[in-house]
Amino acid sequence: MNSFVEAAPTDQDCADPVAPLICLPATALDAGAAQNNLGFMYAHGHGVEQDYVEALKWYGLAAEQGYEPAQVNLGVMYANGQGVPQDYSQTLHWYQLAAAKGSAAAQYALGVMYAKGQGVTQDEVQARQYYLQAAEQAHVQSQFNFGLMFLNGQGGARDEAQALKWFEAAADQGNAAAQYSLGVMYDSGTGVAQNREAARGWYLLAAAQGDAFAQVNLALLYHNGLGVESDFAQALKWYHLAAADGDAHAQFNIGVMHANGQGVNQSHTQALRWFELSAAQGDRVAQHNLGLMYQGGQGVAQDFVEALKWFRLAAAQGFAPAQVDLGWMYANGQGTLQEYERAHMWFNIAAAAGNSDALNGRELVAHQMTPQQIAQAQQMARDCRQGNFIDLD
Repeated sequence: MNSFVEAAPTDQDCADPVAPLICLPATALDAGAAQNNLGFMYAHGHGVEQDYVEALKWYGLAAEQGYEPAQVNLGVMYANGQGVPQDYSQTLHWYQLAAAKGSAAAQYALGVMYAKGQGVTQDEVQARQYYLQAAEQAHVQSQFNFGLMFLNGQGGARDEAQALKWFEAAADQGNAAAQYSLGVMYDSGTGVAQNREAARGWYLLAAAQGDAFAQVNLALLYHNGLGVESDFAQALKWYHLAAADGDAHAQFNIGVMHANGQGVNQSHTQALRWFELSAAQGDRVAQHNLGLMYQGGQGVAQDFVEALKWFRLAAAQGFAPAQVDLGWMYANGQGTLQEYERAHMWFNIAAAAGNSDALNGRELVAHQMTPQQIAQAQQMARDCRQGNFIDLD
């Protein structure tokens, strides 16, 4: 949003017939541009030591003269608390002045403020209006945000056709998030006929810009042969690019490919490594898979205590298969004392989510329990759900 404009024109008014090295600009606009440029240089440390206070001074001088880019830059500094205490009221003031003159950057910034309720009462209708003003001036991020509001029904009715239109406008300008969003719409058939070949094209454009979500979705198309011939090498290529940026889904899927020997030699040790990376970021399916590997001794020494730990982490995120496996570990006393009440609790929780295996487990352990124990287990299940799985023991 910071604006560094071109130097002032050379047709300056000077008293001497030969122009001196430094002379006064011809117009206030030229002065504002020069002051804004100085502010930019101090704000970013270009040619001088970075100094937000000095930047604020020069932006302020230009903004007071009505120079629109400086008004935006001054608003940014108040929003970020650079060289001055954060002050959204001042941010709003300067953005509004610039927006009234047609600044797309200011209109976009105001859209963000109203969408998030930063210094103003949150108002998605107002946010839409500002995004529209900027989007119509081809402001790419506004085009994307405007489309997103149509897709999510924020600030007005949900309109998938309008979302598609504005995503396309932003995507044509190279916006990776818009390209990815178009890929999702074509992939899922949202607002348009499902077309996975078109989805692949949009994902590819975004993925080539380093968008990790697009890289994962592109890999999934190749992994599962959706709209393209199955190609494990291509799938691994895109998964690895996303995984290098720390994407948990990519790390998980690489683990799956190693576990199944897809495009690589089967290796439970490698699978374990990738599942650990994903699980450490909270991926519940990766946590469950780690539990299974420790339980079965695949790629690692069998360790029921470690298996129990990973099952519990996944179960606490509401993953029913992990809840069922946790129930069996309590029922069989693996990695813990045998506790039918706690086994029944986990089976009961998973059964409430519609898991048929949990129903069978609950029935089997119930035969080993008294009515009082069953009632206690049922109360434990209620408490567990109401407490959002915190303090499970």
